Amino acid sequence: MNISSIVVQCKQEHYDKVQEWCENSEICDFHFGDKEKGKIIVTIEGEDVGEEIEKLKQIQAAPYIIAADMMMTYQEDMLDEEIKNLEKTEPTKWLNQDNLRAEDIVYKGDLKKKDI
Repeated sequence: MNISSIVVQCKQEHYDKVQEWCENSEICDFHFGDKEKGKIIVTIEGEDVGEEIEKLKQIQAAPYIIAADMMMTYQEDMLDEEIKNLEKTEPTKWLNQDNLRAEDIVYKGDLKKKDI
């Protein structure tokens, strides 16, 4: 099962119609919207990526929708595969080392300060 969030963009004057379409369609689930900005957040579900893409295309083709873009996605099969990969390795073994001091750990998450 895959679940993805979609940001839907429309004109402010069409917001109510688009929200109603999202709420009544069997394609997506309405979660949140901002009428002033003409933005709506919905989710779609599918058995695979192909089904999700088909639903995204249907949303994009709906009346008054300027744009609909996938923002976040959860793919069950990929998660299961990554969990299996983590179970095969010991990526956090160093966390249990008593002689490792926190100030000796080099953080590489900040790209502005990263040594390349």
